[in-house]
Amino acid sequence: MIEIKDLRMKFESFVALDGVSCTIPEGCVFGLCGSNGAGKSTLMRLMCGIYKPSGGSVLVDGESVYGRPSAKRRIVFLGDEPYFMPSADLNAMARLYASVYPQFSRERFDDLCSSFGLDKKRSLSHMSKGMRRQAATVLALACRPKYLLLDETFDGLDPIMRDLVKRTVYSDVLENGASVVIASHSLRELEDTCDRIALLHKGGVLLESDLETLSKGVFKVQLAFRDEPTLSNLDAVRESIVSFTRLGAVATLIMRGERETLIARLRELDPLILDVIPMNLEEVFTYEMEARGYAFHEVIKEEKYGN
Repeated sequence: MIEIKDLRMKFESFVALDGVSCTIPEGCVFGLCGSNGAGKSTLMRLMCGIYKPSGGSVLVDGESVYGRPSAKRRIVFLGDEPYFMPSADLNAMARLYASVYPQFSRERFDDLCSSFGLDKKRSLSHMSKGMRRQAATVLALACRPKYLLLDETFDGLDPIMRDLVKRTVYSDVLENGASVVIASHSLRELEDTCDRIALLHKGGVLLESDLETLSKGVFKVQLAFRDEPTLSNLDAVRESIVSFTRLGAVATLIMRGERETLIARLRELDPLILDVIPMNLEEVFTYEMEARGYAFHEVIKEEKYGN
């Protein structure tokens, strides 16, 4: 388990993180989402002990990570711009990783190179950006880390290779009980893969929740009546309505609360149509953030979702 407690990081006059607290359980895929400059990369570098925090702490299995090789050996950090030694090939990098990580598996490394179609003797400097990112992923997974930190790792990969990388990473979670932390500015990238997610903004955590709880707490309903629906017709559930829109005889409600109870109350109103419509993660976050007094799209301002 990684425990982050009141974590602060300041670079001269710039405050990158200001009192961040969250917990990353074992065997979990944890998503960090936020706009550019929200503090995601800084948080990851603190989690793996690259930076010394200005305040607060990062504990890996109860041990402070900064300056502790024993804690760092459990973590592999794959940054948005992977580093390779000049003129090195994959074999040379594998020897370097094996010297740092005692649990490095040469068999796993060979299997992954074969799966990704990578030439282990080819100079990494002659590979494309996408292939270099694949190579970095292979090296990271061959270390068999307990905690794998991925910073915008899927950027620059074509859809087929992105899917292969994801499936390979997640199989490690299932087979080895590893924990994976994925930082991204795209909620759609995180939506289908994470168990838990945190939204960062201006160096702080605005919202942290497991996705199952988050998705159960807010839902969308479409209703149709014989007459035009109004809020006064919905007094039985009005206190649970977050948003109400109407188009002719059809009303669309965003509701917060116990789903089965609220649906039962709506059925008692004898609607002609009652459909519960799935909400994507962006919609759920929008209404949860509004409930906390934030305009979600201002928090994620200028970010583009999707690939």
